Amino acid sequence: MSRDPHVRPDTGPGVETVAIVVVTYNRADLLEPMLAGLGALERPADLVLVIDNASTDHTPEVLARCGLRGLEVVRTPENLGGAGGFHLGMRTAYERGVDRIWVMDDDVVPAPECLTVLLAQDEACLTSVREERSGALVEKAATRFDLRNPLAIKPKTSMVETDYGSRNAMPERVEVENVAFEGLMVRREVVAAIGLPDPAFFIFYDDVDFALRARRAGYRIWAVRDAVLVRQLSFDQQHDLAGWKGYYMYRNLFVVHLRYGENTLVRLKPWLVALVVVLLSPLRGGRAEARNVVRAVLDARRLRALSTEAGPGAPARVGDVGDVSDPGRRPPG
Repeated sequence: MSRDPHVRPDTGPGVETVAIVVVTYNRADLLEPMLAGLGALERPADLVLVIDNASTDHTPEVLARCGLRGLEVVRTPENLGGAGGFHLGMRTAYERGVDRIWVMDDDVVPAPECLTVLLAQDEACLTSVREERSGALVEKAATRFDLRNPLAIKPKTSMVETDYGSRNAMPERVEVENVAFEGLMVRREVVAAIGLPDPAFFIFYDDVDFALRARRAGYRIWAVRDAVLVRQLSFDQQHDLAGWKGYYMYRNLFVVHLRYGENTLVRLKPWLVALVVVLLSPLRGGRAEARNVVRAVLDARRLRALSTEAGPGAPARVGDVGDVSDPGRRPPG
């Protein structure tokens, strides 16, 4: 595939080109230091795609005054969710012909050497390792994601953080079974083989789904100890299961079980979970959570198959990606 003229040509023979894909929505005050961190990378990216999910805060102003080299802004006409944003960003990067795509949220700041460390690894699937500002290890990538045992309440049964406790205790690389779209890097061959993130998830579990597809295609995913991402916010995985996010958490967890459960009992687990939640609803989430989980288990059946726009071959279908703005030009409001 020929190089896209938008990708900087100043890399020598044999040097891989990299696009960074950032998805943001109404978090301008986090996005600004994040972009500064990208500008401080020892090895700058060849292309930085920021997917602005129709933000209504001052995100457009932050992007307009950002002087980051290689920056392009894609402002969507509506909020596509994280899943839709990463789908769009990775599709755009793939179409630009880059060798590697590195995805992240707007609330992390990479260490200056992070990209250099990742590029030194000759692997198709890599992920950075996250820590808090204090230096504490907070890498939640699963070292065991169990879709075989129907008695496993949560499929993530172990993770980097709990296995090692600190970065110093980690080996140079740790194989993981799922990842967050907060530091994952893939070579373009992975996208060609398995497709794009599934935008039908909207939020939650789109990254898990992508990792499971990669592993099923034979790729191993490595967390690289010295590729550091610093989170600007403390981890808080607890959400209101009776609210709108709770619906997506339940639904998308159920979709993962229906798509990838390794036996009939695991594929039936969403129905059991829904039943238990409904029975316990008077003691915890009330009618709202019960409605969420019932709606989620019913809707999950419709998403059992991978969306057509996410499957292998989808990246080749070029479509309207919204407004792609030149660096420094303010995206339309």
